[in-house]
Amino acid sequence: MWKEIYADLHIHIGRTQNGRAVKITGSNNLTLTNILETATSRKGLDLIGIIDCQSPEVLDEIEQLVREQKAIELPEGGVRFKKTTLILGSEIEIYDANCHGPIHVLCYMPSINKMKQFSDWMCPLQKNIHLSSQRMYCDGRVLQQKVHELGGLFIPAHVFTPFKSLFGKGVKKSLTEVFDPDLIDAIELGLSSDTTMVSGIKELARYSFVTNSDAHSLGKLAREYQRMKVMDANFVELKKVLHQQDGRTITANYGLNPLLGKYYETVCVNCGEQILNDDFLRCPQCGKEQLIKGVAKRIKELSDAEYEEIQRPPYIHQIPLDFIPGIGPKTIEKLLNAFGTEMSILHNATFEEIKKIIPENLAKRFMIAKSGEMKIVGGGGGQYGKLDSF
Repeated sequence: MWKEIYADLHIHIGRTQNGRAVKITGSNNLTLTNILETATSRKGLDLIGIIDCQSPEVLDEIEQLVREQKAIELPEGGVRFKKTTLILGSEIEIYDANCHGPIHVLCYMPSINKMKQFSDWMCPLQKNIHLSSQRMYCDGRVLQQKVHELGGLFIPAHVFTPFKSLFGKGVKKSLTEVFDPDLIDAIELGLSSDTTMVSGIKELARYSFVTNSDAHSLGKLAREYQRMKVMDANFVELKKVLHQQDGRTITANYGLNPLLGKYYETVCVNCGEQILNDDFLRCPQCGKEQLIKGVAKRIKELSDAEYEEIQRPPYIHQIPLDFIPGIGPKTIEKLLNAFGTEMSILHNATFEEIKKIIPENLAKRFMIAKSGEMKIVGGGGGQYGKLDSF
């Protein structure tokens, strides 16, 4: 029987249960068990990718959950915790001789044992296997081949952001400068881009696009996510989804309007001025040449003028609940008590039902934010965009 599930495949771990740092910039309460509990009981996510599972202490915690029968490892791949399936992943930084700048990639393994093998293989190639997003000292294609050998999935991460991404600085024009295109399973867009923006890049036409939160705190889970058509939530089904096999597919991407992303517009490092003219090589305000190129400008450079993109699932601009002015923690708790999870609030609750729980003016704001119809001041240079008005 077909199911529609919600998936966020890029979630960090801040600390282990013993307090050891994994993602140093992650929240202290961003632990494995807190992520799993939040994903299943609060967010309503059916499938999550935790991308720091190469850390030996994280692997130990996952195995402990299985031993204590708080989770089960699925024959089809993944670890089921209550209603949510965990896919074991690792975010890695590549900077080999072919790169013009560091590139972050996401590697997912079908089982605990395969992730252990992957972690053991990576350990001598990194300075600290316990930490997230560590640089790997090997060729990008060698990494791809190892992931493929272990039956894993390989996805370049947030591919257009100015720093540490494939098209940000990693390559000049084509992903083939660094990677084997046949060993890429999908492309992660990142917060400052969407399907429409990248529709003119011909070499990406063969890949599914994924939209994920890159969460560094519990509240940011499901900031971006996708809806998938599957038979169940597990690794085998995820692989079929990404390759659109046997009817499995992504049916919709949900994400922030790219204007709200931190790197949408080009910004001067020196004075913070946004540079809206693509022809400027220096800041018109202060005259400096230190510009952080915006995602919008970079995508224009990569687009093929006469190419028309294939038809893709709808990309739905949606504002997370905690972004909406006036909707704070207490209001969100009221909504959760009434509707169960954030996915239920966003996808099932009607305006009439919402205004029975919270004031009508806030209910109207919620519906506007849900539809993505509001004025936005674009972000850039590391600063998020802002909601201008409702």
